[in-house]
Amino acid sequence: MAFEVKHATSQASVSESNRSRILQHLYHHGISSRAQIAKALDLTPAAITKITARLIEAGVIEETGDIEGSKNRRSIGLKLDTTQFHIIGVKFARSLVQIGVFDLRGNAISLESLPTVYDDTIDDTAIIIHRRLAELIDIDPTIVAIGMAVPGPYLRNEGRTAVVSSMQGWRRINFVHEFGSAFRVPVFVEQDARAGALAHFLFDPAVKSNENLAYYLIGEGVGLGVIENGRLINGHLGAATEIGHISIDVNGKPCDCGNVGCLERYCSTPAIHAMLIEEGTVIPEASVMTHTDAARALFAKAQDGDAQAVSLVRSIARYVGYGCVTIFNGFNPEHIIIGDIVAEAGTMLLDTVLDTVKERSIPEIFTSTSITLSTLSADAAVSGAAAVAVTEFLEHPSVFFDVS
Repeated sequence: MAFEVKHATSQASVSESNRSRILQHLYHHGISSRAQIAKALDLTPAAITKITARLIEAGVIEETGDIEGSKNRRSIGLKLDTTQFHIIGVKFARSLVQIGVFDLRGNAISLESLPTVYDDTIDDTAIIIHRRLAELIDIDPTIVAIGMAVPGPYLRNEGRTAVVSSMQGWRRINFVHEFGSAFRVPVFVEQDARAGALAHFLFDPAVKSNENLAYYLIGEGVGLGVIENGRLINGHLGAATEIGHISIDVNGKPCDCGNVGCLERYCSTPAIHAMLIEEGTVIPEASVMTHTDAARALFAKAQDGDAQAVSLVRSIARYVGYGCVTIFNGFNPEHIIIGDIVAEAGTMLLDTVLDTVKERSIPEIFTSTSITLSTLSADAAVSGAAAVAVTEFLEHPSVFFDVS
């Protein structure tokens, strides 16, 4: 009997794996015939016919009509219907919480920002999130999952963030306990930069599915998500790739993580805000602004040609470049994509980053690695939160619909 149970479990795992492989093939390659899928995945035509029949019955894939097959034969095409399933993405970024509804391709259907969060309003914000997510799910019956992107270092096994620089109140929130079973749909939580990496892997047309990439998030915090051969690098506790807490000055500014000279203390929006308040003349009204508004005011003034603003943006960009050198040497990705609020400084920032990296990196690595700014239409962390859920949808389809 034990053998039979084990065998049944094994068969179920194989079936789930094959369903996932078919969905991922259709997601990344578009319309394909059954014969094309069988050849690409090295599965028998009989297995493909059986699995796709169940996926069609479940409404996940659909036939598209005749397409040209091998030797000019006509075949029936299959495609994943990415518009019939919606995902909620929630981005937590210290003072900013955004909620979006997306289709499986990452197209934003709606996007909203909640009121600015302060240390003493975190509990109130959690209540608002509960209410708003429940409303969205009630309004849209096609919503099948919620993804959440939270600041790192995120302790995956515990469900909480270990350090949230400049806003430690978020450490009290266990995201899994708070939201994990609160809704009729499953909830998945990921560190924000890793979520952003998934967003580019799934939703960015400039990125191919087999490429290695790093998403370098520079906003209210500094984070990194790395995809190696299609898989996220997570680490033992889920706290890998925390570049924001790598020291770039052993005698530098103290950080809430316990280290000193952390990269986050020199190029995040709280760091930029502190610089502006201390300097006092570039953005005189900075002290009454939020971190995000102050940074954006600086970037706008730099674009207008203000010499002090330009100098400060280039100084910030050099620190961003130091981070890129660390990414080069630590992970050797094919692409580094810089995103979030600081990326809004645009080509002025990118040009200085490239100059800095060229000066400080191994030439062969520099010439073989692209560094670009994110071009996703929605913020990469909130669309990345959706991408976390889309990844689960593709990898574990039986969680979302009956294919038995």
